[in-house]
Amino acid sequence: MTGYRFERLSVLVVDDSAYMRQLVSTILRGFGVRQIYEAGDAEYAWTLLHEINPDVMLLDWILEGTSGVELTRRVRNDPGSTNPLLPIIMITGNTHIDRVREARDAGINEILAKPLTVKGLMTRLYSVIEHPRPMVRTERYFGPCRRRRKRDEYQGPERRDGDEQPERATA
Repeated sequence: MTGYRFERLSVLVVDDSAYMRQLVSTILRGFGVRQIYEAGDAEYAWTLLHEINPDVMLLDWILEGTSGVELTRRVRNDPGSTNPLLPIIMITGNTHIDRVREARDAGINEILAKPLTVKGLMTRLYSVIEHPRPMVRTERYFGPCRRRRKRDEYQGPERRDGDEQPERATA
């Protein structure tokens, strides 16, 4: 990741804390990001999404009037969404496994735990830009593929087309 250039990247930072927005924006400027937009609540973020169409959105779990998870669901599923494929990184202090699963199931691409680190933010940005996961649409979900590891042991009816069947040992 050394020498990576983010000058042309447009980022929307959504957090109800002005301090956190300023901290994240300062780190992004340190990476070379020039187009940084900030929103303190989900409604203003929704408006900005339509006006600027950012490349990446960073958001907190807790927002004024709603949650980052609900905003993510809206971005992914609302017919009026300008970019349902938008890479979304959630920055949260609550990383309990149930919360992580809820965020994942809403369509979050990456989760970054607070306290925020420069390396953590760089790693997540790099991941959504250079190694994006394919988007998946099912009856109950739309968002990035939730599979992070190749697992061949599942053989059930929900196995995706195109998944290679594991080689079976013969006796």
